[in-house]
Amino acid sequence: MERAKIQKPSEITDLNFLSLFLSMRFISNFIFGIRAYFKAVRFIIEHKLYWFLIFPAVLMLIIYKLGAMVKNHHLEVDAENMNEIVWYLMYILLEISIAMLLMKFAKYLVVIILSPLISHLSVKTERILTGNKYPLNIHQLIHDIKRAMRIVIRNFMWEYFFFLIIFVVSILGWDDPKSAPIFYLTFVIGFFYYGFAFLDYINERRRLNIAQSIIFIRKNRGLAIAIGSVYSLLILVPVDLGALFDWSHFYETPFKLILRFLLHLFLWLCAAAAPILAITAATIAMNDLVDLKSNKHSSK
Repeated sequence: MERAKIQKPSEITDLNFLSLFLSMRFISNFIFGIRAYFKAVRFIIEHKLYWFLIFPAVLMLIIYKLGAMVKNHHLEVDAENMNEIVWYLMYILLEISIAMLLMKFAKYLVVIILSPLISHLSVKTERILTGNKYPLNIHQLIHDIKRAMRIVIRNFMWEYFFFLIIFVVSILGWDDPKSAPIFYLTFVIGFFYYGFAFLDYINERRRLNIAQSIIFIRKNRGLAIAIGSVYSLLILVPVDLGALFDWSHFYETPFKLILRFLLHLFLWLCAAAAPILAITAATIAMNDLVDLKSNKHSSK
């Protein structure tokens, strides 16, 4: 089993992330991660694990529904005094914050909310691949959830830090910051941290602490970006809930409505499959990379 070299905490930083990483190792690991997704699709079908889609599918439906409610909600208020105005402004601030959380950071929310399911599927995938078993107990489950939340919060803070730097540079150099070529780095950085979150589930079972996991994933950032990129693309597909539930004009344009329904049903299933495919692909890739069968912390 590959062991991460332990560094001092002061040496553990992501500030060198923006250094040139398009090396042969990076490209090899990236292709390695993309191939793991194809293996994951076959693996899920072969071992009949597609029932795991039920949970993220329901979650995605709730997220899209809440997002649509916030988007279409208009509050009419008749504020007559300062107290009512302040409360109204606080309400608007809260509403905007929730909307931003649901729209921009839905990928992180999915990882946090589904962390017990993701952890269980990763363990199950590893058991099928290697025969490794990990006793399930409430203390370990709570530990896994806490660690997942710490990783997500850490990754979110670093991603936001890099976003601010790139955004400021883009403002200084271009009239439209989003048109700046450097702005596309924000997507790549996001891919890295989303992939990080999934790969860390396996590193936890290898008994790597968070510092060691950071070092290991940084060495294999091509794999992390590959895992995170497919996950991000799948989960961000535009789903129209109206196409799934609004059949009021069926008799006027039946074929158009059916095709529209099938398209958005497919997109909804893609979004639901994102975390399931990501953790399965991450586990398969890690097994190919470090041979999880040799993990001495598992039982046979």
